[in-house]
Amino acid sequence: MYINQQKKSFLNKKRIVLSSVIVLLLIIGGAFLYGKSLLEPVEKNNKTTVNINIPSGSSVSAIASILKENNVIKSEKAFQYYVKYKKASGFQAGYYHLNKGMDLDAIIKKLTNGATSYAFQITVPEGKQLTQIATAIAEETKYSTKQVMAKLDDRTFINQLKKEFPDTVTNDVFQKNIKQPLEGYLFPATYPFHDPDTSLEDIITEMMKQTDSYVKTYKTEMKKEKLSVHRLLTMASLIEEEATEKADRHKISSVFYNRLKKKMPLQTDPTVLYAAGKHKDRVLYKDLEIDSPYNTYKNTGLPPGPIANAGMSSWEAALHPDKTDYLYFLAKSNGEVVFTKTLKEHNKAKEKYISAKNQK
Repeated sequence: MYINQQKKSFLNKKRIVLSSVIVLLLIIGGAFLYGKSLLEPVEKNNKTTVNINIPSGSSVSAIASILKENNVIKSEKAFQYYVKYKKASGFQAGYYHLNKGMDLDAIIKKLTNGATSYAFQITVPEGKQLTQIATAIAEETKYSTKQVMAKLDDRTFINQLKKEFPDTVTNDVFQKNIKQPLEGYLFPATYPFHDPDTSLEDIITEMMKQTDSYVKTYKTEMKKEKLSVHRLLTMASLIEEEATEKADRHKISSVFYNRLKKKMPLQTDPTVLYAAGKHKDRVLYKDLEIDSPYNTYKNTGLPPGPIANAGMSSWEAALHPDKTDYLYFLAKSNGEVVFTKTLKEHNKAKEKYISAKNQK
């Protein structure tokens, strides 16, 4: 009986020790996993740029505080310990363009490689509408998309631009039925800014300055072709929105000009989407009935103004269309564009290259 009690007591102690070991291992394991998680990105797939200024003479703890304040690291202490563990040093003062998708190794590498010379930069791709450009500005600055759009629609500010860039910004931007006065006028490029507090007016003006420089470059050619800046930008925007990587923009341009000469509606889908204010993969028959001066299925001639910005290749195509008899084109699934002269040929091309389910 006594031996059994001893055995039972021993087994109980053994269970307690074993349980304690398991709990300790779980705590250690949990601590390890938690510590490991602190080294990982704040948001793995978030690549939105976060502009950070590291002042001269900043200590590792001060840098950690700045990074945490900007929410690009999870823990100041974890950052400091990891820097010590990696024996990282030589962090440089200046402007850095990080994101929440970076882990500590990537951030440390950036800080040791050196800062950039600019406080922030805004990239404006080709074929973007003003609302998308406003979002791009908002993502890199302290201004909201709503504030940017308000400035872009501000008639007083636009009149200031007219005075500064009289060759480029004319009364055409205030024509009847224009949805956005400066649509298509902000040139696609990457714009670095050295002052973190650059005003919204200066940001937009810098983009307009780029457009103005190209207007001056092509001024003689525009005069020869009897193209106003507004008409050039409008035509270039249609070409930009219709062109694929494999498309011959000069041939697309020829189709538009040929249709204009024959007083045929341009019937280009991007104008319908712009009129609707939507981004869709496919335009349906019901979309073609949208009552808008931008709808080139219901109206002849060019729309009231540009429907997006356009790159240099589309400017060139708008100025120098190929000499063709083409009146139709369609894009195949691989991006190649088929050009045809008659509606009959166009319909045959649609049957051949576009499946029934993808037709309007």
